[in-house]
Amino acid sequence: MANTRPAKMKFGAFLAPHHPIGESFTLQLQGDLELVTLMDRLGFDEFWCGEHHSTGWETIASPELFLAAAAERTERIRLGTGVVSLPYHHPFHVAQRMVQLDHQSRGRAIFGSGPGALPSDAYTLGIDPMLLRDRQDEAMGVIRRLLNGDERFTYECDWFTLRDAKLQVLPIQSHLPFAVASSVSPSGMTLAGKHGTGVLSVASTSTAGLAALPLQWSYATESAAKHGNEVDRADWRVVLNWYIAETRDKAREEARDGLMRWNNEYTVGTLSAGKGNIYKTADDAVDAMAFSEGSAIVIGTADDLVERILELTEVTGGFGTVLGFVHDWATRTNNLKNWDLVARYVIPKVNNELGPMHESSLYVRENRDVWSRATKAVVAKILENPAAHDALNKQQAATRKAQTAVRLAAHSAVDEASPTSKAKTAATKKTAIKKAASTKATRKKSVSNKTASKKNAGKNTATRKALKRKPSAKKAGVRKTTTATKTTRI
Repeated sequence: MANTRPAKMKFGAFLAPHHPIGESFTLQLQGDLELVTLMDRLGFDEFWCGEHHSTGWETIASPELFLAAAAERTERIRLGTGVVSLPYHHPFHVAQRMVQLDHQSRGRAIFGSGPGALPSDAYTLGIDPMLLRDRQDEAMGVIRRLLNGDERFTYECDWFTLRDAKLQVLPIQSHLPFAVASSVSPSGMTLAGKHGTGVLSVASTSTAGLAALPLQWSYATESAAKHGNEVDRADWRVVLNWYIAETRDKAREEARDGLMRWNNEYTVGTLSAGKGNIYKTADDAVDAMAFSEGSAIVIGTADDLVERILELTEVTGGFGTVLGFVHDWATRTNNLKNWDLVARYVIPKVNNELGPMHESSLYVRENRDVWSRATKAVVAKILENPAAHDALNKQQAATRKAQTAVRLAAHSAVDEASPTSKAKTAATKKTAIKKAASTKATRKKSVSNKTASKKNAGKNTATRKALKRKPSAKKAGVRKTTTATKTTRI
C-alpha cells in the first residue's frame, strides 16, 4: 500500500550573522557555535551561515571555516553555506573547500551560493556590482563540473583561468546539493532553474520580499523548462524573522528593544544609509514591524508562528524548509529559549505530529462501553476465585475508608476556614474555658470541704480518746465516796 503521509516541513536557522557592535567577536563565534549545537540536539534539520566582509555587524568571513567547527560539535544537522559569494573567489578553491566540508561533516554539507549581498564588500575587492550575477552564473557551471568528477578540462575567462582542472578528492555525497540565494528580483530563481538547483529565499524577511514570494517559483519553473531541467519545491527554503515566548506580551517585552536597535542602527542606519523608518520608541517599532498589516516579522507565541507558516505555505503553493533568521533582539538566554519553543511546539503542529495523539485520546473517550466491558470481564474472573474475591472486597473497603477520610478532612478544612465556623469555634473555646474554670472552682471547694471534714473528724476523734482516757468527774466523786465509806467502817 502506498504511503499517503504528506512530506514534512523541514526547519532550520539562517545565520548572517547580525550581531550588534559592542560584544567580543571571539565570544560571538562561540555563542553561534553553541546555537548550532543546541539546534542539532533539538532535532532541527539545517543550519546556514553566510559570508560578509564589512558593516561591523556581519562578521563571519568564511562560512566553510565556521561550519567545519560546527560539524565537530554536531551529529545530524545539515550545514549549508548561506552563502558563498562566488564572484569573490576562484571557482576551483570554492569547490575544494566544499569537498573538505562535506568530508568533515560526514556528508552533511549543502552548497549555497550568491552574487554577494553587500555592495561595500564588492567595492573593497574592486568588483563592479553590474558583473556580480553573471559571474555567479559562470562560476556555478564550472563548480558543478568539478564536483561531478568530470574529465580534466580547461576554462578561461576575464576573471579566472583553469588548466586541465580536476579535483583530486570528490565529495562524500554523490550529488552534493546546491542552493541559490534569491531576493525580490527574478534573477536568483531564474539561475536556480537554469542549473536545476534549490532556492534560498533570503528577502522574505522584509515586507517587499514576503509580498514577492507568490510569483517567485514561477520564475524558477519557466527557467528550468527553458534549459531542460526540473526544480522541486522541496528544495525551496524560505527565511522568516520571528521571536516567540510563552505569551505575546512576554515576547513583545523581551524583543522590542533589540528589534528597534536592529532596525534603526543596522537595517536602516547602515544598510539603507538612513533611508527608512527610524523609530523613536521600542513599542512603535514592534507595532509597525510585527503587528501592522503585511508585516514580515512574527513576535508572539508558538501558535502565532504556526499560523504564519501555514498561511505562507498556502499563499506560495508550498515549500520545503523554513529557516529562522538568527538575531540578537533578546538576551542570549531568551534567544536560545525561542529556538527551544519552536522545536517543542511549532514543528509538531506544522507537521501534524500531534494529530494521532489527539485522535487516540478522542477514541478512548468516545468508546467507554468497550473499556467498561473489559473491566467487567476482569471482575468476573476475580469473583470466580474466593480468595481473589475476598482480597478485592478488602481492597475496596480500604479504598472507601481512605476516600471517606479524605472527604472528611476536606470538609473539616472548609468548615474551619469559614467565618461561621471560626465564630462557633471561638464560642466553643470560650464555653470550654468557663466550664474548666467552674470545674476547677468546684474541685477546689470540694477539696476545702474535705479538708475541713478531715479536721473536724480529727477533733472528734481526739475528744473521744480523751474521754476514754479520763473518767468523768461524777464517776470520780462516787469512787472517792465509796473509798471514804470503806475507811469509816474499818
